[in-house]
Amino acid sequence: MRRGDSFIFKKEGYKKVRNYNSPFDVVLAKRFTNAKIEKMEVMEGNRILRIYVQTSSKYKSQPTILQFEFTGRNTNVIILDEHGVILEAFRHIDSRNSFREVKVGVMLEALPPREFKEISEEIEDIEAYLYQSYEKLEASRLIQIKNQKILTISKKLKKLEKSFDRLEDEEELRAKSEALQMDGNLILSNLHNMANYQKEIEVLDYEGSPKIIRLPEDVRSPSEASNRFFTRSKKLKQKAKNTYIERDNLDSKITFLQNLKKSIMDASSIDEVNLYLPKQPKKLKNRIHEDVNIESFFIEGYKIRLGKNEKGNIALLKSAKMSDIWMHLKDMPSTHVIIRNDKKSVPDLVLEFGAKLCVQFSAISEGSYLVDYTHRRNVKMREGANVNYVDYNTIKAMKT
Repeated sequence: MRRGDSFIFKKEGYKKVRNYNSPFDVVLAKRFTNAKIEKMEVMEGNRILRIYVQTSSKYKSQPTILQFEFTGRNTNVIILDEHGVILEAFRHIDSRNSFREVKVGVMLEALPPREFKEISEEIEDIEAYLYQSYEKLEASRLIQIKNQKILTISKKLKKLEKSFDRLEDEEELRAKSEALQMDGNLILSNLHNMANYQKEIEVLDYEGSPKIIRLPEDVRSPSEASNRFFTRSKKLKQKAKNTYIERDNLDSKITFLQNLKKSIMDASSIDEVNLYLPKQPKKLKNRIHEDVNIESFFIEGYKIRLGKNEKGNIALLKSAKMSDIWMHLKDMPSTHVIIRNDKKSVPDLVLEFGAKLCVQFSAISEGSYLVDYTHRRNVKMREGANVNYVDYNTIKAMKT
């Protein structure tokens, strides 16, 4: 019953995501739990479906009407008593915004009939048709949601790749640093042959070849020039080191987003897409800062965390509780995965998703892989993110 996107369909099973306690949901549960449908009708000249029900108890019989209005922008669901008085509505409409007020306690005014140019279609099996309608609707929404998520990831990827491309080459920075270091040493070695007013000097380098060193224009002496060269050499050396760290950091972020994008592209349902990239909650002032080297996922009330790089893997191992479930590719380098666990056992569905994450976000080719898992208490850290582990089980997962 979305505005402008209302639809009737049937599907196999229904997964209840959470309990709703709005006034509409309370009245809906009160009036329609264990109710008997007495009749259904479509209002003439309007896309309105009415369902008449009767709730019986040992005290009294209570008739109620559930009205679905498929009217585009004003799509609504309204609960009425037997006299047509509004008990609750999915969307309340004020009299200041519409000629037809939708408010609790008000008699619902009928919508004037309209002429619709309907396309007639002969349906042999209405139930099969409704199931097919759901499949078409889900397929269309899946494509739409995938495109939205992929666009979001692609924008982040483009930004990271630009930053990556702007990084200077570490080897060039080191070469410049070493050249400045050598020039500074050569000047120091030849100070006794230089006058303070000189702006360049010809010396022999360490291989005996002649070399002309030009001094900066703003220095007052060769000694000051050598110190300037040493300072610049040190800065370039540190810059090369920082560039290497930043390159490694950006590379791990890019690899993670590429794997995330691929996982969303291969997802077979909307639920799976939302597992990989759920809607982000509004930022809270007191929200605990999440390690940028760790990514979190949620399924069936379980929090699953994985390391994006070695730093993330180490942080995961150090922060995990002894009862948490640890996962890693069998006999292969991979990301570490931690399933937060305060219970005695973890459902197979959660383990399977954790194993899939472990496979999807490790730098490996497509195919089937084995994933070992055990409690964190059975994992002993060695150097870096390397570990030894015992008392483990193994599960199979696919990389697509």
